[in-house]
Amino acid sequence: MIPRSEYPRPQFRRKDWLNLNGNWQFEIDHAGTGRARGLIEKQPLDGSITVPFCPESKLSGVEYTDFMRAVWYRRTFVLPAKTEGKRVFMNFGAVDYAAEIWINGISCGTHRGGYSSFQIEITKAVKTGENTVVLCADDDQLSGRQPFGKQSNRYGSYGCSYTRTTGIWQTVWLEWTNEERIKSVKLTPDGINGTLLVEAELEGNLIGCTFKAQASFEGEYETEAELDADAGQVRLLLMMEEPKLWNVGQPNLYDLKLTLQKDGKVLDAADSYFGLRSLSFDGKKFLINGKSVFQRLILDQGFYPDGVYTAPNDEELKNDILRSMAMGFNGARLHQKVFEQRFLYWADKLGYIVWGEMASWGIDPKDAATPEIFLREWLEVVKRDYNSPALIGWCPWNETWGESLGGAKEATMRLSYLATKAYDATRPCIDASGGIHALTDIYDTHDYEQNVEIYKERYAPGQPLYDRFERQQHYEGQPVMISEYGGIGWNPDGAGWGYGNNPKTIEELVARYKGLTDALLDNPDIMGFCYTQLTDVEQERNGLYYYDRRPKFDQKVISAITSRKAAIEE
Repeated sequence: MIPRSEYPRPQFRRKDWLNLNGNWQFEIDHAGTGRARGLIEKQPLDGSITVPFCPESKLSGVEYTDFMRAVWYRRTFVLPAKTEGKRVFMNFGAVDYAAEIWINGISCGTHRGGYSSFQIEITKAVKTGENTVVLCADDDQLSGRQPFGKQSNRYGSYGCSYTRTTGIWQTVWLEWTNEERIKSVKLTPDGINGTLLVEAELEGNLIGCTFKAQASFEGEYETEAELDADAGQVRLLLMMEEPKLWNVGQPNLYDLKLTLQKDGKVLDAADSYFGLRSLSFDGKKFLINGKSVFQRLILDQGFYPDGVYTAPNDEELKNDILRSMAMGFNGARLHQKVFEQRFLYWADKLGYIVWGEMASWGIDPKDAATPEIFLREWLEVVKRDYNSPALIGWCPWNETWGESLGGAKEATMRLSYLATKAYDATRPCIDASGGIHALTDIYDTHDYEQNVEIYKERYAPGQPLYDRFERQQHYEGQPVMISEYGGIGWNPDGAGWGYGNNPKTIEELVARYKGLTDALLDNPDIMGFCYTQLTDVEQERNGLYYYDRRPKFDQKVISAITSRKAAIEE
């Protein structure tokens, strides 16, 4: 049975593909000298691994948790006969950190970045019959030149840093197409006007070709548009007569059929979907389709006891969203990790809003090399996930403390914001959550105060919420969100940690949760919050669920506190 056998890219699905997850040969290269020692040709490698799980995880079958300077993978595959005369591509959901891929001994491509997906063409290297793929992933986490998020930079886990991920950690798969193909598509919905802008990037000899987009809803034809494709870049507008809008808890999704054709013959096709929704602000209010929505977010770090960065199965991606919703939350801040596309698919399907965030820890914003390293990968992420209706905001950096405004760090924050908005003007962007705000659409702060009375006084209506860190940020009238709070520890076994002093009873914890949450819900100037966190993660024991996903508390009690109407929604 192939692990994680579902199609990994739900918003751009091709019918012709081959999943390469499963058993691969594997070898750790502690010194990073594998190329010099002939590991490209070595057969077999010293061990084996189950892809797509990282070697640190139980599900990989390796469970090696020390630093690995590089890792090597090798397997064979047979191309189906119908690929003859086609272009062949190998796709990787994510490989941490710097990957090089050989097909039958020929280097076919490289990629740097542990969180963004990538594709390489292997047409000229493959052959009829059996083929061999070799991959090397270099992962020098201590270099200071690669983002690693919450992966520990020490031998073991500590504080809010956890087990590392090295090498392949998302699905690997093959696809094949004609010379003429749809390379990518950008979908921009307008819920207010009931339209979808479709921008397609095409490849090949396109003279005489046309590109068509056809929308349907629940199996019923809705609308279509078609344009000449000669230029390789196509922009067309779909207009829905009676728009069915996507919103929190109302996950109306349209199916979208994309085709590239010539003289009535289909040259390439992909299936997609979209949700019609518009994002805007009205003073301090955050609006979806013109109506105020209070963002009741949970901090989700996307770690799993048996898979580390990788969910054991597709159902668990969905279940984490359902667990959050059961506690009254309508969305999540996807924290210090770029989640796989299947998670966004389930968020789209369930009407669950999310913020996309880069794993920014591990790289210094003041370093002159940082903008090129960081923004190259971050913009790959923004482009990959742009089409998801559930994704309602971007946050490239987290907690960039320690410098006053005006230095190199501020310049990096500004550049990150401007680059994000240049590609996506439709969503808000927080330049650095809880840190320096150089340019931001939302003013957010992190506040783990545990004393309910202090919290109520601090966030009482009319109290100033801004400029709490005078050297670092100044309020300029933006909407306000408390994007980290709570983190109340509950660990009956006494192990691990939470913020502040742990309550002695569940009743005391629930009372504290209610007091802190009420203070934020009652302030008419606050448009959202993000509670820390969904589950325990290793030694950090402040989740609403244990690490194995068992609920710690009565879900209905927590949900009633979380979901009551906020003052800003009145």
